[in-house]
Amino acid sequence: MNTERKIQLQQSFERSEIMKLFRAEANIISEGHFEITVSKQSFMIRPAGMFNGSTIASLVDVSAGYAAASATLSDSYFTTVELKINYLNPAMGEKLIAKAQVIKNGKRLSVVRSDIFAVQGNEEILAATSLVTLMQLQNNHNETQID
Repeated sequence: MNTERKIQLQQSFERSEIMKLFRAEANIISEGHFEITVSKQSFMIRPAGMFNGSTIASLVDVSAGYAAASATLSDSYFTTVELKINYLNPAMGEKLIAKAQVIKNGKRLSVVRSDIFAVQGNEEILAATSLVTLMQLQNNHNETQID
């Protein structure tokens, strides 16, 4: 991945309103790979103390979209076609890490796996795994938003 594309993805991520709400950080951006970290906030937590499913689903969707975008050199963007999540363990911890990796990067469709880890201390526990299919769209209006 070239430096220009990496900067473009980082700037797009920083403009994302939902990621601003989550106070999310893009930790790793490389070709076909994108990682996001969010720290616990009260609106993300269920009464029992674990992160709620909607927070996890949002991280899956955003991380997958950026992973797919990181595997392209153009200024195209992606929209989710299908998203399947398996919630494996209660997401208990101080933060979540979404680790998305492109499995198949096609001309129109990309398939991305996104795993969500709950972090307690130094331990990462796999809370959810997902498979996301995304469609590549052309940016015909020269918009700067990638997600």
